[in-house]
Amino acid sequence: MFALSRRGLRLRFFSTSMRLHIFHRTRYEYENHARESFNEARLRPVTDNNQTCLNHVIVTMPSAVVHNYLDLHNNDVQYFEIPEPHNELVVDSISEVVTHPRAAPPEEPGQFTTAQLASAINDYNCYDMIESSEYVAVEPEFWRVAVDVCQGQNDVWICALKLMKHIHRNFVYDQGATDVYTRMPEAMAKRRGVCQDFAHILIGLCRCLKIPARYVSGYIYSNTAHDNLLGSQATHAWAEVLLPGWGWVGLDPTNNQAVNDHYVKVAVGRDYADVPPLKGTYLGPPSRKLEVAVSVTCIKEDATGGAV
Repeated sequence: MFALSRRGLRLRFFSTSMRLHIFHRTRYEYENHARESFNEARLRPVTDNNQTCLNHVIVTMPSAVVHNYLDLHNNDVQYFEIPEPHNELVVDSISEVVTHPRAAPPEEPGQFTTAQLASAINDYNCYDMIESSEYVAVEPEFWRVAVDVCQGQNDVWICALKLMKHIHRNFVYDQGATDVYTRMPEAMAKRRGVCQDFAHILIGLCRCLKIPARYVSGYIYSNTAHDNLLGSQATHAWAEVLLPGWGWVGLDPTNNQAVNDHYVKVAVGRDYADVPPLKGTYLGPPSRKLEVAVSVTCIKEDATGGAV
């Protein structure tokens, strides 16, 4: 459906809201006893205009008391400590989220010009999102790629869409090509990777054009009978770009689309280093076995219609 926004622009709305159940299990198995384990989790879905987290719980084995704080990017961080010896650590995150219909920005040249970015960057205080970071490199060679793809376009949203489509068209989704530690330059050279790599590449190319871009971790629901989206039933990653007068908008280069009500946002940051689902330290054997299982299921889907 279509409706007029406050800016008088024609907006496209996605047609459903969904109630999603998310189960995320992380299991570490140690060769010998581990102890003094301290962990941080960024697993609680956010509540904002696009989604509502109805409930969320973290359960650990061995059992631990879970505390929380907000980090510098306003992510909810849950932390816990297990001092006693243990051979395995299991962390279960269980969430229920309602995603809401949302508007997609108009693909009309001149709506979000690069000349408007300076005030937007100042308003959102997002200077970290236009510079290099641990996983993302803002370098002349990548600037050249971004400039060539955008071909003189000065609309921020259209530039971001062009860059997303370029990545989707020219890079291969390959789960064996990279790992969680792969940086943007390596993924660019290989021209293959997974959602984390594609998000980093899109972020880097946007930043080369001084378009603020940030990393988003979360989940995606895919109805395999209709959607067949890459990255479902696992943690997923995409990028958000800042549009002047509009705010942050998500783009998923893995699936070549704007983020819609199939997506659940958990945390944002400069890159993956700011938002790993679970990280920590412990005393014990250096090697350990990691298993991760994610399930995203739709409890209820409501059709919406009419004009706003």
